[in-house]
Amino acid sequence: METRWIIAQDVDKQLVKGLSESLGIDEILTTLLVQRGITNYDEAKNFFRPSLDHLHDPFLMKDMDKAVDRLQKAMNDGEKILIYGDYDVDGTTAVALIYTYLKNFVNKKKIEFYIPDRYDEGYGISYKGIDYAADNGFGLVIVLDCGIKAVEKIEYANERGVDFIICDHHRPDEVIPNAVAVLDSKRPDCQYPYKELSGCGVGFKLITALSMRLGRPIEEVYELLDYVAVSIAADIVPITGENRVLAYFGLKQLNKNPRPGIEAVLRQANIGRKKDVPATEAEQGNALEREMTISDLVFLIGPRINAAGRLEKASDSVRLLLATNYDHAEKLAASINDLNSKRREFDNAITEEALQMIDADEKLRNAKSTVIFNENWHKGVIGIVASRLTDSYYRPTIVLTRSGNLITGSARSIKNFDIYDAIDDCSDLLEHFGGHKYAAGLSLKPENLKEFSERFEKYVSEHLEEEDLTPELNVDIEMDFTNITPKFVRILKQFAPFGPGNLSPVFLTKNVVDAGFSRAVGNRKHLKLSVMQQGNTDFVFSGIAFQKGDLFERIHEKEPFTMCYYIEENFWQGKTTLQLNVKDIKF
Repeated sequence: METRWIIAQDVDKQLVKGLSESLGIDEILTTLLVQRGITNYDEAKNFFRPSLDHLHDPFLMKDMDKAVDRLQKAMNDGEKILIYGDYDVDGTTAVALIYTYLKNFVNKKKIEFYIPDRYDEGYGISYKGIDYAADNGFGLVIVLDCGIKAVEKIEYANERGVDFIICDHHRPDEVIPNAVAVLDSKRPDCQYPYKELSGCGVGFKLITALSMRLGRPIEEVYELLDYVAVSIAADIVPITGENRVLAYFGLKQLNKNPRPGIEAVLRQANIGRKKDVPATEAEQGNALEREMTISDLVFLIGPRINAAGRLEKASDSVRLLLATNYDHAEKLAASINDLNSKRREFDNAITEEALQMIDADEKLRNAKSTVIFNENWHKGVIGIVASRLTDSYYRPTIVLTRSGNLITGSARSIKNFDIYDAIDDCSDLLEHFGGHKYAAGLSLKPENLKEFSERFEKYVSEHLEEEDLTPELNVDIEMDFTNITPKFVRILKQFAPFGPGNLSPVFLTKNVVDAGFSRAVGNRKHLKLSVMQQGNTDFVFSGIAFQKGDLFERIHEKEPFTMCYYIEENFWQGKTTLQLNVKDIKF
């Protein structure tokens, strides 16, 4: 599929020059800063040197005072508290965060966690969960990463005499549930300055507020930032504002002294502790063989934590995250790693089946959207399959399967298309839906599937232009290889953590040729490059270009090309080297 390159618009050259002089750095780097809205020395200082002092007062969040009052009352009165979270990474890290903090102050017999079963109870607050709380004497439930739409369920909980504090970050409907407190900065009546916290991030604000009220050292809360960093990465929320600060310090903690459960997961992913740094001396420096990035959390930790909830019980993931004993953590991590391998087998098989279905159906092939259903597909992996189909066909995609008497599905979108709004437009045909601009979940009765598919396709057709269905690659700036100096790379690393809202900069370089050592690898699917610019043998760089193996012959013949890439570090056999990760090539 051809990719459109969108070159960033020029920025104010005088502004760039002035900022470059005040910071003493390259104008290419200051251009990248200005593109990110950083226009003066103080903003640059805050960007390069995040501080926990930059976090907002949690009491600015609507209902925070009510939440803390109710939680304190439960603690003082010795009530039983149930911590209830969604079964994905954001939900399980949030449960682990709240549980870890509260067990310092609450009798262990008075606190418990609960993760709804994906298959038996479905997404969000369930009637079964409410009954469990009521029947087992829990006076207060803290619900995390779900609940903002549970209006009827909260009414039922009120009837059963169970109070709820909701900590969510999804978009609410017009009616807010009648819980004791509803913490969600996306509430229209919430004046909290930052709107993009993860579910775990909202939980973090709750324990920050509680810590302030209790007069406890704030460091006790900051010790839990590794949970928040994992949630930010896995839930793909913007790494801007507060999230950037939380991710920065959470990553620092993960690199310095990962907790047993996370370290056990890393070992399953073949990233261990440095041989010369015993666990007890981790504070002396980075404890891991290489520095973890947001990307590692997304691709190595997130899928493994998610695997338990996708295939079996997400409560195993919480137990792993809470583990304090290394041997216990190792056993849990090994079991979850096996589930992750099984999950990969399922999603590869289902993706292949779905691609064949689309290919065999002319109407599906030529549609502007993909809505595809098979009652035998595994519910736990359809979200991943939806993402893979979106990558293959680059259009809004919904993958559906059978769940009891209903059809349930996961939706994924493309750039500039709000799939939540598209689903909302068909909401009269649905039993339930929720989510974000780019990802959502839904359920409907089988008899509504045909009409839903037709109306969804109609909405997509009316709201997308043809060019929107061509993948875009956003390019930050054009430069020559001569700009890639050690100082340049050192400062560029300080732009991290990278993620939505602060993506790793994509550079464009022209007149690139093979330096003589490029080769096709991985069954000739990919390219391992050795490249330079024509006429300049002083700057030769290694690169990797995934899924570009078909271009090898032209590159080998030294045909000049233009390439877009980002700069990364590659860790292999104990050595770290600079690598250009090539996103696209045009001759």
